[in-house]
Amino acid sequence: MTHIKELAKNAISVEISELISLKERIDERFEKAVDIVYQSSGKLIIVGVGKSAHVANKIVATLNSTGTPSQFLHAAEAIHGDLGVIQKNDVVLCISNSGNSPEIVYLLPFLKDYSSALIGMTGNLKSKLAEASDIVLDSSVKVEACPNKLAPTSSTTVQMAIGDALAICLMELRNFKEQDFAKFHPGGSIGKNLTAKVEQFISSQKPLVEENSTIKDVIFSISSSKHGITVVMDGHKISGVITDGDLRRMLLKTDNIGGILAKDIMSKNPKTVEKDALAKEALTVLKQNNIGQLIVTENGNYFGIIDLHKLLDEGIN
Repeated sequence: MTHIKELAKNAISVEISELISLKERIDERFEKAVDIVYQSSGKLIIVGVGKSAHVANKIVATLNSTGTPSQFLHAAEAIHGDLGVIQKNDVVLCISNSGNSPEIVYLLPFLKDYSSALIGMTGNLKSKLAEASDIVLDSSVKVEACPNKLAPTSSTTVQMAIGDALAICLMELRNFKEQDFAKFHPGGSIGKNLTAKVEQFISSQKPLVEENSTIKDVIFSISSSKHGITVVMDGHKISGVITDGDLRRMLLKTDNIGGILAKDIMSKNPKTVEKDALAKEALTVLKQNNIGQLIVTENGNYFGIIDLHKLLDEGIN
């Protein structure tokens, strides 16, 4: 197994070395490519075939989620009708490591004619793709990480890195912020952390007692929900909270609980959060105060309880 670990480390080292070389090649051509896409009134069409097609799909997904409308066009499908997706105000980014793939070479005249600009991403600066492109992004590598130096590995990593750099630069130019990111990520962990509100994670249980409630009432209230806590009320006003830990500490201090009321053992001024606050804000309050539950309010009135573990289970972080 040591041999396997060394193989893995060597593959990663090779790709790191190629990324470092790529970093040194970022120049005015990359700046020009970014500006062309940024100034375009259309979308960015990314063309690829083979492994480059998979890279293109990923770059399209990243761009679409960060404010640059993009669409993938498979070179083989383009030949058979999908060229219609390209409009005259669109920019085309064509990805091909060799730059001489038959499908790509055949398409080049059409890609140039149908679009406002053709950007080539290739590892061969003397290729047909490089010759035809208005701007060329050099994705060349000295060696693939594959032991046979054949399978696209370092080359696809470099292509992916160029795509990420393109997306990040366009984000900056568009002043694309967290709230914009949230618009395109309503689901999953990212979406929840950016958009989910506290009220989405409140259970139907709403334990409460009055200030003059007996210990028996307090025990029944805490036991009636899964939160291990009850809220002490003074009419419509929140007075405090009592947790099951408060009950245990009280029992350790006294044997006579008959005359003890909720207000005698409650913790005053409990932490609260409004129901329309972001769930991640509630999680921050819970963690900072080292507590497991937080009172949820609506315009200052008791609305419910939100639980630390519920938020963590739902992917809020």
